[in-house]
Amino acid sequence: MAKALSNHELSKLIGSIYDCALDPERWEDALAGIRDALNAQTAVLHLDDLTNDRLLIYRTVGIEPYWLEQQAKHIPEIHARLLEDLSTWPSLDMPHVVSRHVPQTDLETSRYFQECLKPQGVVDIMSFFLIHTPTRFAGFAVTRHERQGVITEHEIKLGGLLLPHVRRSLIISNMLDIGTIERARIAEALDALTCAVVLTDERGVLLHANHSAKRMLQSGAPIQDVHGIVQANIPSASKELHSAIMLAAQDAASIGKRGLAVLLTEPGLPPVFARVLPMAGGDPRAGMEPAAVAAVFIGNALDERDAADMLATAFGLTLAETRVLASLLAGHTLAETAASLHIASTTTKTHLDNIFQKTGVSRQADLMRLVMQIVPPAGQPVP
Repeated sequence: MAKALSNHELSKLIGSIYDCALDPERWEDALAGIRDALNAQTAVLHLDDLTNDRLLIYRTVGIEPYWLEQQAKHIPEIHARLLEDLSTWPSLDMPHVVSRHVPQTDLETSRYFQECLKPQGVVDIMSFFLIHTPTRFAGFAVTRHERQGVITEHEIKLGGLLLPHVRRSLIISNMLDIGTIERARIAEALDALTCAVVLTDERGVLLHANHSAKRMLQSGAPIQDVHGIVQANIPSASKELHSAIMLAAQDAASIGKRGLAVLLTEPGLPPVFARVLPMAGGDPRAGMEPAAVAAVFIGNALDERDAADMLATAFGLTLAETRVLASLLAGHTLAETAASLHIASTTTKTHLDNIFQKTGVSRQADLMRLVMQIVPPAGQPVP
């Protein structure tokens, strides 16, 4: 079993994960930390470009070159298994653990397990799904050797604590198109994004705004510059945004999922979200602006139909529930949704209740946050 991490060790590990958002070459160090924290033998992280059938990020630690070559021969089997399981998976926050989710008979007939894993003494694999969109698929996994035993609840819990931070770092890397940071200074990289980005100190003082954010601040929606302080137009959203920034400044580990998505728009309007990336404590992040403790990324969700389809795949929504969800993600009320779909209001409410039950949330605002945990924000680098 993996040893318990102190708060200092956990914060340091999370800081190393966020460093990778701005410098993907650091993933080996972060993965080594994750592997050791989970008392595992190897760790792997990948970000796949499904449109162009290429790997944007593929980092491993603990795997010998020979076994990497052998593993490559089994990629179709690995992807087929994970994507098959993902199609019926109850939650993207739930890990896929071989010892718990793959029948022994399947392992006995799996060429990947018999020819690649078993000879290495691997007895278990824990995989987390990070991103699954029509254009991107990402995940990270650790393997356990027979001397370490199978995955326990302790490792599942610790992996769950690290999951939102790894996912957030990958999302930011995805937005920055991986190589941008390596090719240009940080400010230039941020200015290349169509998504608005502002850098702040712990009080929300505006330190830097990229071109898109400057236009947004000038228009006064959905954020504004109030005497040098970044504020949301909606008081409740502004309070939540500043709470996330303060958490980023004081304890990156505490930001968890709460800092991932802050809804900036009123109900009934197309949703716009802010995401907070902690910046204090890491060399690449500190280099962006010495006083900055948070980078706030502001953008819309992807097309509501795509986002709804992705949640439907992840949580097993029916076609009717998916249509209701797509309408709500587009900013429509329940009444407007019922009218547009030509169904009764009570039926719409029933579908929404079913969506809540399947996704494990109880409010529409939490449902929007769940979408943002899974779907990267709109706004890609300008060519």
